[in-house]
Formats: sequence, C-alpha cells, structure tokens
Amino acid sequence: MNTFLLEIVTPERIVFSEQVESLSVRGEEGELGILAGHVPLVTPLKVAPISVKSGNTRATLAVHGGFLEVQKDKVILLAEGAERSTDIDVERAKAARERAERRLNSQGNRDLVDHRRAELALQRAVTRINVSSHSKE
Repeated sequence: MNTFLLEIVTPERIVFSEQVESLSVRGEEGELGILAGHVPLVTPLKVAPISVKSGNTRATLAVHGGFLEVQKDKVILLAEGAERSTDIDVERAKAARERAERRLNSQGNRDLVDHRRAELALQRAVTRINVSSHSKE
C-alpha cells in the first residue's frame, strides 16, 4: 500500500514523524480520512483522538486542536498539544475531567471565557482518557 510522511508537531516538540498508510482526524466540519495521494488541503482540527495506521499497526493519539495540512507526499498536523497513548497519565486526566465538570456545574460566576476554558479542559481530559483506554485493548 502507498504511504505518506505524517508529522505531528506541537510548539514544544515533534510528537510523531513516520511513514503511514492512513490517518483519521476530526476536523471542524467532521471526520476526515487521509490516504496517500489525497488532494491538498488545510483544515482546522477539533480536540479529539486521531487514528494512524501503518501496516498491521494502529496507533491512537490525543490531539488538542490545531491545523492539518495535506501536501502531495506529506501531512503536517500542527497541534496545540498532542500525546501518544503511552504518554498519558490517566489519573491526572481523570482529575482534570472532574475539575472541569465542577467548574461547568458551579452556580458561581458564569464568565463566558472561564466557561469556554472549562469546556476545552473537559474535552482534552476526555480525549486523553479515551486514547488511553484504546491502548489497553
């Protein structure tokens, strides 16, 4: 099967750089599958797990928003944050989920900025937990 280079880059480091056969991501407009030879495009990404397939190996990573750029033989995912399942601290993610849920459910200050931050923190925590559970299957 044809492959392409996938690079997942955050402001801190290169998280992933390998030849892969396919990539599944969640863009702002919905699910998107990428194979070798895909038409060039740039799209924003949601906070969601991504799936990478190469040979008989499938990897799931937590991606915390960003942009996907598809080029002729290369796909670059510029993410605000990204983690392999093996790098996720599940207990820390569960604690973050609980904190975010408490902030969202509190009857106190309903500042829209704080509410949006809590929503994003909850999305990141749930994504981490989901990616971590995939690695144990």
